[in-house]
Amino acid sequence: MEPFLPHEVLMRIEKPGRYTGNEINAVYKDKSEVDIRFAFAFPDTYEVGMSNLGVQILYDQFNRDPGIWCERVYSPWFDLDRIMREEKIPLFAWESQEPVKNFDFLGFSLQYEMCYTNVLQILDLSGIPLHAADRTEDDPIVIGGGSCAYNPEPVWEFFDLFYIGEGEISYVNLFKTYRDCKKKGLSRKEFLKEAAGVEGIYAPAFYEASYNEDGTLQSFTPVSEDVPKTVRKTVVTDFDEMPYPLKPVIPYVQAVMDRMVLEIQRGCIRGCRFCQAGYIYRPLRKRNLESMKAMVKELIDNTGHDEISLNSLSSSDYDELPELLEFLIDICEKKSINISLPSLRIDAFSIDVMNKIQDVKKSSLTFAPEAGSQRMRDIINKNLTEEDIINGAHEAFVGGWNKVKLYFMLGLPEETDEDIKEIAHLCQRIAESYYEIPKEERNGKVSITASTSFFVPKPFTAFQWAKMDKEEDFLRKAAMLKSEIRSQTNQKSMSYRYHDAYLSLLEGVFARGDRKLSRLVETAYKNGALFDSWTDTFNEEAWKQAFIDCGIDPFFYTARERSEEELFPWDFIDIGVTKEFLLRERHKAKEQVTTPNCREQCSGCGAKCFGGGICYEA
Repeated sequence: MEPFLPHEVLMRIEKPGRYTGNEINAVYKDKSEVDIRFAFAFPDTYEVGMSNLGVQILYDQFNRDPGIWCERVYSPWFDLDRIMREEKIPLFAWESQEPVKNFDFLGFSLQYEMCYTNVLQILDLSGIPLHAADRTEDDPIVIGGGSCAYNPEPVWEFFDLFYIGEGEISYVNLFKTYRDCKKKGLSRKEFLKEAAGVEGIYAPAFYEASYNEDGTLQSFTPVSEDVPKTVRKTVVTDFDEMPYPLKPVIPYVQAVMDRMVLEIQRGCIRGCRFCQAGYIYRPLRKRNLESMKAMVKELIDNTGHDEISLNSLSSSDYDELPELLEFLIDICEKKSINISLPSLRIDAFSIDVMNKIQDVKKSSLTFAPEAGSQRMRDIINKNLTEEDIINGAHEAFVGGWNKVKLYFMLGLPEETDEDIKEIAHLCQRIAESYYEIPKEERNGKVSITASTSFFVPKPFTAFQWAKMDKEEDFLRKAAMLKSEIRSQTNQKSMSYRYHDAYLSLLEGVFARGDRKLSRLVETAYKNGALFDSWTDTFNEEAWKQAFIDCGIDPFFYTARERSEEELFPWDFIDIGVTKEFLLRERHKAKEQVTTPNCREQCSGCGAKCFGGGICYEA
């Protein structure tokens, strides 16, 4: 397939390989033999989008249907964006190199709130009206899915539909509905009405919101009786029956995560009170060990990658991990393939696992204690003691590691300055544990990097009612922690980094935002905001001006404690985990009481109502 972009354009831009397509394992079909064209967009660069497992899973599944051709779309970088606007070149799909506007569907993977302006860039460059209400019969159906779709309201005006839940389930029914409507000659609006009846599908145009005088949501209701009041998320109940991309597309330009990915389980048993993924992906479901062995062999044959990563929210909780690793070590050593195990807990079991897979190359270990004091770890239900952390780090040092990265959060509910200082003290004690090893047995100098993000309350968590710190509060806390780290006796062994405070504020605004924010996103985009998740390109002034232009107070969404009676913009979505359970967890957090993990005791969260999978009971 010849590139859609003229060669002279490709020669004028950075990384032209981002846009040429023709990658290994990309799917090509005769468009005359399909009845649905689906453009799957990731609103970020090609390198970031090609690292997303969810896109690869749905790309593979859609293309298994001979009547569907699913192609990929990514956000053009600034250099190509400028040329496309100047020379009126429409945005195209990577496989056919045809304009996106010609497709039946344009789907977006919404993984991060700060990619919303890139959604508008893709619509804009495609020649598709930004507002769903302005689209005609000739425009694609625009649908959004992913973790951000669990509160779709801040971008509701730009989407015809949202998919709530795991994409492997209801897209089949959505496509059947689309085909039936086309056969009947139904209009765009009539199809959207029919789609609203498909499980997991939310059609925002058929709902209306009203507000109280104080700006909080008063009501959120369907505009007609034949539209469901509640949208129930879709869940894969039989993990092994679902198709998996054993021939993933291999990019020519190096992706951010340039490796094979094997999803070993979905969901999490831990119940960290700040973690949205831990709740929305319940219940835990694991993949069969024997089926994974066969999958690994195919992935190796079909990709040529020199690394395989085991994907899970908590890899060490996969109960057949030792057996899986034994198999992987045997097959990967013969082929010089590295094994990557992200999302490990800092405990003796995890360190033993790491020793098995990295007995030669001792790269840095990354763990997430999240809080420095035991008090705060109990509040957030981390269920990790200081003894666990120190012993885990010490075992790693004995095993030959000398670099440890630790992730924490600042601004957590109930946090005090003493809790923050405990982060520095914990790092000090970890450094001390390294120097307990005899000098002749150490692997050089120890390096401990503490990184802090700023707490953002997310929907469907126990902290969705909590207030969020203001920018100046975050910066004060970061400065205090930096000073405390510098005062430690082993400060030369420690370094500290923290996230952008204003970016965190924006994330908080959109995480719990409502319909009034669509105007803010559009205004910021027109002010020049684009690639907001990139530090070097984040345009803070464009956003600050947008708040002024729209008359929106960001602190209404962030810096206030929510009433337990307040109606949330996402309350119409049923994720299985009940609001009553989340309230119980909120109260337990205030009392510094922990909740056991799901293997130890069922906490009655509600996720079992979805059936299938694994749901532990006492």
